[in-house]
Amino acid sequence: MLPATSKLCAAISYRHLRNMTGLRRQAAVAISQELSRLAWRSPGPSTWIHQVRRKSSLLSSRLEEKPFSEVEMSYIKQGEEALQKSLRILEDQDGWKTETVAGNGDKVLSKVLPDVGKVFRLEVVVDQPLDSVYGELVDNMEQMGDWNPNVKEVKILEKIGKDTVITHEKAAATPGNIVGPRDFVSVRCSKRRGSTCVLAGMSTTYGAMPEQEGFIRAENGPTCMVLRPLAGSPSQTRLTWLLSIDLKGWLPKTIINQVLSQTQVDFAKHLRQRLAR
Repeated sequence: MLPATSKLCAAISYRHLRNMTGLRRQAAVAISQELSRLAWRSPGPSTWIHQVRRKSSLLSSRLEEKPFSEVEMSYIKQGEEALQKSLRILEDQDGWKTETVAGNGDKVLSKVLPDVGKVFRLEVVVDQPLDSVYGELVDNMEQMGDWNPNVKEVKILEKIGKDTVITHEKAAATPGNIVGPRDFVSVRCSKRRGSTCVLAGMSTTYGAMPEQEGFIRAENGPTCMVLRPLAGSPSQTRLTWLLSIDLKGWLPKTIINQVLSQTQVDFAKHLRQRLAR
């Protein structure tokens, strides 16, 4: 079987056969089957079998992928741009000032950037493993309104590939209605590199979601959350949240700063409560 599989794979390398999707799929399936057979016969699969099986799986998945349209590619690029900008902001450790420190160690910092304005940075440790936190923030994104009182609704408008989504978010009214109803249309992307996860986003335009009556369309971004296992304690997750929002409308900066920093502190509290349940 293995020699036959090798010949089949070799055939794909010829230029005039590269576009024969059926043959490529057949090769991927044959490789997967052969590796499974070898793994079953040996006491423990070797590292290279794991690696090749993974590559084979990736090849099979790519055969099923459809090419992105020009519009979809523009959203993917926006998500990547938000991610890169956010990481550059977080990497610069200079100029951060403490806004608030909670009794449990949760901390909010801020700084003013010439081309962005004032940004806020939340630093917390959550007593849950990274996969649990990631699942709640990404896989269960539309349920955020169920546990975060500052969010009225999160709705996924469109999914583009595995990493990019377009969302519509409605913010809940603040106490005393100091800040009136706001909504956002955002492009978000999630990336996982080893043990680090980055969830980034920024405001975008989406034809199917024009400005809504009764809401002021605010803007956010670049913004991101970085998730990493706590050093020496993989059952805990260090979460860093970079927040950048323009609420629009006529609002004093002192009120905006107070609302945004408190929003981050509240988020950490409610996230812990959600994960504990």
